[in-house]
Amino acid sequence: MPKVMVGGELPEVIQGGMGVGVSGWRLARAVSSVGQLGVVSGTALDALLTRRLQLGDPDGDVRRALAAFPVPELASAVLDRFYVEGGVAAGERFRAQPMLRVEHGEQAELLTVLGNFVEVWLAKEGHEGPVGINYLEKVQLGLAPGMFGAMLAGVDYVLVGAGVPGHVPELARRLARREQVTVRVRFDGTEEDYEHHFDPGALLGRTGFGVGAGANVGAGANVGAGAGADAYKGAGVDAYKGAGRGCPARPLPRPDVLAIVSLPLLASYLARDAATAPDGFVIETHGAGGHSAPPRGALRLDAHGEPVYGPRDHPDLAKMAGIGVPFWLAGGAAHPARLAAARAMGAAGVQVGSAFALCEESGLEPGLREALRTRARAGTLRVRNDPMASPTGFPFKVAGVPGTLSDPAVRAARRRVCDLGYLRVPHRTAKGAVGYRCPAEPEAAYRRKGGVDDAEGRLCLCNGLLAAVGLGQRHPAGRDEPPVVTLGQDLDFVADLSPEGGPYRAVEVVEWLTGRHADRAPTPAPWRRGTRPPE
Repeated sequence: MPKVMVGGELPEVIQGGMGVGVSGWRLARAVSSVGQLGVVSGTALDALLTRRLQLGDPDGDVRRALAAFPVPELASAVLDRFYVEGGVAAGERFRAQPMLRVEHGEQAELLTVLGNFVEVWLAKEGHEGPVGINYLEKVQLGLAPGMFGAMLAGVDYVLVGAGVPGHVPELARRLARREQVTVRVRFDGTEEDYEHHFDPGALLGRTGFGVGAGANVGAGANVGAGAGADAYKGAGVDAYKGAGRGCPARPLPRPDVLAIVSLPLLASYLARDAATAPDGFVIETHGAGGHSAPPRGALRLDAHGEPVYGPRDHPDLAKMAGIGVPFWLAGGAAHPARLAAARAMGAAGVQVGSAFALCEESGLEPGLREALRTRARAGTLRVRNDPMASPTGFPFKVAGVPGTLSDPAVRAARRRVCDLGYLRVPHRTAKGAVGYRCPAEPEAAYRRKGGVDDAEGRLCLCNGLLAAVGLGQRHPAGRDEPPVVTLGQDLDFVADLSPEGGPYRAVEVVEWLTGRHADRAPTPAPWRRGTRPPE
């Protein structure tokens, strides 16, 4: 049974973990502070960390969170590498960060741990509500270090979609015990799996970041003046004081795992084995934003080039209720009547993404957010379920906004580059070495690496989604990375929440959905702050 909310009930509303930084810590904190489940996106948090530091961290939020990291030497080393007092100059490129790799990827793993820690720590700061984090199973190399960083900050829920997350419950159990874990990474184009190991203790025992980083370790440079680890007494932080330096550490609280699936068939398969059974499910239909499952059977496209879904793609909620595990409905669920209907059909509640993505606390660049609201209210915003846009091969929702990658002219003008690599996949080279490729990288390079003929129409979601939150890479001659925006296809909520296309806040979404005022912070619940028994 998942963790209960105030009054002993499960959350009625889960705020979806959208995009890269769209569901950021400010949004999740706003939702959790009023008694529902706020969720941060767990994608590319290492890039958010390093680019916010390079912009000077003007409000000091990142440095305040890093000051609470249980191994200060590692936080200091990363600050020494990436923090720029006052921020990089306008137009100056962001410094590159290491990419996740199946071999010798320790630097990227450390940044992933720290990025996830910072985002969850900030989302949990100042209230007692639960906070979740959302991952893509497709980003396999980032899952274990990401979860561990989030658990160090005391994350309460882990939500995983875009794949089959059967290994995640056991991964959470082992990480809670600080054990080395093995993630089976799929190699593109073969049946081969690679056993990638992640060792939390070894990572926290590192002496710095990169070659020579240890020279500045311990100086504490730039680590949030006056904001030491006492600024936060979360269970995850206290449980790891001194870890990695020969001191014993208590087990971390294991977060609840919610598997995001499209049909009861997969939910039933996962639930029948204790090793794979999550604590709950989010049943996400194809209308939800971001990635969605492809239709069952042969792929057919309609006149607009979008996948055609049939009766087999609609979840049987009676079967879902019969599994006996709490579940939430997602995809076109943003309406009070749909929340009531979901609960009447046995669901604990709904997950809502787009209504929160357009609120003031979301991480979307303000000009984009305003344009999306205005166009949605005018009925001119079209969200296309593009079967080719994502390098993952999953259909991906692309919101049509001028100046973004939804515009064919903008797509054509962008020079392809793969400098972040979250969606690239490993493969075996002709010489048997490990290589990496992505259908959205330069086409000549992709073909040279043995990629099949599936590069046309692919978008670099890594760069595009970062640009949508104002953190896109800068290129010479003003050719900055253009954004890509994803939303769900049901935008009816705008008429109620933004009747004139104007701004609204996260608390208004919660109040509208639940029909109750959400003007008080929740009181502590018994399971909070590490009281759950270790696994």
